[in-house]
Amino acid sequence: MPSFQKHTEDFVCKHCGTRVVGSGYTNHCPKCLWSKHVDISPGDRKAKCGGLMEPIAVRKRKGKWQIKQKCVKCGYTFWCRTSQDDNSDEIIKLTLLI
Repeated sequence: MPSFQKHTEDFVCKHCGTRVVGSGYTNHCPKCLWSKHVDISPGDRKAKCGGLMEPIAVRKRKGKWQIKQKCVKCGYTFWCRTSQDDNSDEIIKLTLLI
């Protein structure tokens, strides 16, 4: 797998409409935890799908919380790290699905 490619990008969440200021590591909307399927490898922006990635699960791995996202268009799944800005209520809702 190629190494991570940092892209600092601001965006408007296609799921909830929140304006998100990117840090270069921003993968998803901190309010609703949804994202867009734009990468094949993290940061490469090579995915042609463009579908919305729904948060479907959480886990703790190596002491860090991760969100599992599933593309509603093509079914691709991906685990991403949570960030300090993430909506803790949304993360807790995902833990209830376990």
